Amino acid sequence: MAKLTNEQIIESLKEMTLLEISDLVKSIETAFGVSAAAPVAAAAGPAAAAAPTSVNLILTDAGSQKVAVIKLFREITGLGLMEAKNAVEKTPATIKENIKPEEAAELQKKFEAVGAKVKAE
Repeated sequence: MAKLTNEQIIESLKEMTLLEISDLVKSIETAFGVSAAAPVAAAAGPAAAAAPTSVNLILTDAGSQKVAVIKLFREITGLGLMEAKNAVEKTPATIKENIKPEEAAELQKKFEAVGAKVKAE
């Protein structure tokens, strides 16, 4: 059997429908015990796979228990009552910047416990 060149394979693929190519990919995965998704993840590089070292925690919605959210916001940020109230009422509001993801997750749980919605970016 003659060995096909890359150009010949590519030309063959150009003549196939997407459904035929999808079936071909599945057949290759089965025959060789590989996944077509693995090279894509590796191509993204180590920087894309690495988790962020710091995030910003942002209040997106105060929910129905605004008083509890304002108290928690004050406790975490150290702001005065009026500053905290204004921040909570004008969402999105930054709660903390450049914090570890673990700390952000912990604070997020506290805010969600009082009915607020927050996100870590």
